[in-house]
Amino acid sequence: MSTIIGIDLGTTNSAVAVLQGGEPILIANATGETLTPSAVSIAKGGQVLVGQAALSRATTHPEATAVAFKRDMGLLKRFELDGRKMTPPELSAVVLAQLKRDAEAFLGHPIEEAVVTVPAYFDDAQRQATRSAGEIAGLKVERIINEPTAAALAYGMHAKDRELTAVVLDVGGGTFDVTVLELIEGVIEIQSSAGDARLGGEDFVDALVAHAVAELGEIDHASSRARVRAACERAKCALSSSEDTRIVAPGIEVAGKKVDCDIAITRDEAHELWAPLLQRLRVPIRRALMDADMAADDVDEVLLVGGATRMPCVVQLAAEVFGKLPQTDLPPDEAVAMGAAVQAALKEGNEAVDDLVVTDVAPFTLGVEIVSEIGSRLVHGVFAPVIERGTVIPCSRVKRFATTEPGQTSISVKVFQGEYAEIERNRKLGEYTVKGIPKKTGECQEVDIRFTYDLNGILEVDTTVIATEKVAQMVIQRAPGRMSKGEVKKARKAMQRLKVHPRELLPNTVALERANALYVEVRGGDRDRLGYIIAAFRAALDEQDAAVIAELRDDLNATVSRMKRG
Repeated sequence: MSTIIGIDLGTTNSAVAVLQGGEPILIANATGETLTPSAVSIAKGGQVLVGQAALSRATTHPEATAVAFKRDMGLLKRFELDGRKMTPPELSAVVLAQLKRDAEAFLGHPIEEAVVTVPAYFDDAQRQATRSAGEIAGLKVERIINEPTAAALAYGMHAKDRELTAVVLDVGGGTFDVTVLELIEGVIEIQSSAGDARLGGEDFVDALVAHAVAELGEIDHASSRARVRAACERAKCALSSSEDTRIVAPGIEVAGKKVDCDIAITRDEAHELWAPLLQRLRVPIRRALMDADMAADDVDEVLLVGGATRMPCVVQLAAEVFGKLPQTDLPPDEAVAMGAAVQAALKEGNEAVDDLVVTDVAPFTLGVEIVSEIGSRLVHGVFAPVIERGTVIPCSRVKRFATTEPGQTSISVKVFQGEYAEIERNRKLGEYTVKGIPKKTGECQEVDIRFTYDLNGILEVDTTVIATEKVAQMVIQRAPGRMSKGEVKKARKAMQRLKVHPRELLPNTVALERANALYVEVRGGDRDRLGYIIAAFRAALDEQDAAVIAELRDDLNATVSRMKRG
């Protein structure tokens, strides 16, 4: 039987893992790293680069590179890469396909199926888009698991014999989830989930970029904006270990002139810039605790997941809210992929995890739009919940409604997710029309609307006309961002035609692209030395002498690392 792999498809980085010897193991990519940047770039001749090679081109070739596209899953958005238009699911599929190739190289056999993680607060359209991305990449994705639930599974592997209440704070590149859970002898019960699907490490970088723009003025060109953003990303990371740093990007074009971006910033100044974001983190934490009917003092341990939790301000916030230092037993960048591997092993029926059980809950309320009669008035746009947030899944709930007018022969069922009484403040998931309702003079007809929500967070809606027992089912084929079967099939064929960069040559390409990105930033003697080594490496690539290539690649990588540290 083919191995099922676990994949953390992240906003900033992605990872793939598998259970071996009873333990989740992260699979290294062609450059020996367990984290693959979620970046795609189109190089000369239409060749597609994925991962670190693509990320390095984000500053040198921003017009041909896409990053952070996970945040737009389920939306009608197109990224244009050097004239080629690609959707978020298609870009995600390129990353998934690369992870699939890495896993196949590691395991030595083809991979057909994967468990893929998503933020707990991803809605139906975003989850369906993730499933479509897997299909385009040639992967069957029958099981989708929430990222904090996956992290809890990885944690549960190491704490099977303990009984405790824990909170998982998952601050990724583009999303934030908080999950309250109870662990009792290998049984993980999710009590509640909350989050913000558009809050993560990228927003902290955006705040630094806004600060730099306020100092410099409006930046003219895409390449200059990309370089300033990369400098802000480096500064954000530096402030995790230093009290102060500088946002440095020489030769930036501002108002038609070239200026050097060199802005000093302290950790305290950055925290002041990030204060609104940190306040936003507190809101879902409060909601998750309230839904679990717990106080912060009831929590035994706090688990930090996601690269952004390395930021001292996030650690400090967690310590302030819960009155204890967070746990650091699992690497924050790897915990979700490890948990996905555990879920894959559970799906396979692996004996190593047969004593591990996990339950999950619906992270948001699902319902329909109704017209409410208040006295003699009809109030439109009212939200009627069918499945409340916090309901254990899988679940099926039904509610009975009636037509608004006597003799009405059809109804429009509009489905929403959200927590507000006013329908316009919630997110619309789709709608469909139920026809064939019997026309009876002076009588309103009753209908049952059933929501079925599965373990993958995928929603099905059935409407039954009571008088006829006729059932209509919602199929949201044309909702924003939703790909039809035909579109998925077409995208998969296009994927197979892509000139994907050979995996065995990736270490050389990564080394060269990283060096080229640094060459833009350095000056003087450093630039001369780096330029010479780049030229020597390119000459070795032309000569195709493997031993010389490997030696010069090591030299180039060492030089780049040394210059970045210096």
